[in-house]
Amino acid sequence: MDTLFEKQQLLLARTPTAFKRYMYDRIPWESRMVGLTGPRGVGKTTMLLQHIRGKSAEDALYVSADDIYFSRYRLSDLASEFYKNGGKQLFIDEIHKYKDWSVELKNIYDFYPDLKVFFTGSSVLDIRKGMADLSRRALMYSMQGFSFREFLKFKYGVEVKVHSLDEIIGNKISLLSSVEHPLPLFREYLRTGYYPMAADENLSIRLGQVINLTLESDIPQLANLSVATARKLKRLLLIVAESVPFKPNFVALAAKLEVSRNSLDEYMTFMEDAGLIARLRAQAGGVISLGKIDKIYLDNTNLLYTLSEKEPEIGNVRETFFLNQMRVNQAPASSAVADFKVDRYTFEVGGKSKTQEQIRGTPNAFIVKDGIEYGYKNVVPLWAFGLSY
Repeated sequence: MDTLFEKQQLLLARTPTAFKRYMYDRIPWESRMVGLTGPRGVGKTTMLLQHIRGKSAEDALYVSADDIYFSRYRLSDLASEFYKNGGKQLFIDEIHKYKDWSVELKNIYDFYPDLKVFFTGSSVLDIRKGMADLSRRALMYSMQGFSFREFLKFKYGVEVKVHSLDEIIGNKISLLSSVEHPLPLFREYLRTGYYPMAADENLSIRLGQVINLTLESDIPQLANLSVATARKLKRLLLIVAESVPFKPNFVALAAKLEVSRNSLDEYMTFMEDAGLIARLRAQAGGVISLGKIDKIYLDNTNLLYTLSEKEPEIGNVRETFFLNQMRVNQAPASSAVADFKVDRYTFEVGGKSKTQEQIRGTPNAFIVKDGIEYGYKNVVPLWAFGLSY
């Protein structure tokens, strides 16, 4: 176990602490067991290490579930030795890479009531599959990539408070007191600012690797899919990337990919869980998650610019951004008269020339315009929705 502490010290020494993700203050760090899921590359590992650095590391241990240590020892063995030596907080990264992880976590929770356990999984797919063993024990949270607000803080040191939806649609935005012209920064964010690796000059290569690992390793491993099926997942992702946005004809799409309708549903669920696509549903009896799928988008705009062979259609970029940012705190649905319904509000997203015609007579309706710095009345700048978390 000494080697694990040595590795932890090396990691802690390299962990930056100046910037923390939005989820840091939402995690109940005093709880007995907490799980954090999310796509690859959004900063889950860094957040765990930041928490250890912020506290006394003497009673804390960080391990990665794919460490060679676990080729000889079980997770429960580590927990037992750690606990007997005064350990209080065990942090386990990439838990989905450890066989029977959910059963062992359940046993650790039951046998060591004074031990706090935090775990992450890059593949939300396998995490969800194992959660049945941890029901009523683990508190689960999910984290996505940077908001526009976080990007400004991370890259440019611009400090802006989180804005509520009511503040945004009321055009009560504080960013303009810090940044005179937000649009150039917003354009940069749309292309390269969603992932913490945005500071990396080789972002397109890194992001391509994340996509390939997800499609060629994470999803096939979970679902026991063949190499040929992994290729079909890639084709499906490119179809979504090139659409404006993608309104699914499931029968035609299944035929094009040479898969069954049921298999197509499964593939899309896998890809959505893995943070590659987002599905917009119609409201159905107030239960949005059970609604009919109306549109399919890529998960975020960085994926759009990475996967598109040519410049992405700007309408697709705008809607993808709006859906991505709004879903953290709300449950966006499709609208019969406009692009989105969020809570009691209706939103039509467009460029500077977008008129009020489409939402005329609709209560609580707003025009979300790209390319403008300031809002007025029921017109709200698109970039402002990036300040919501």
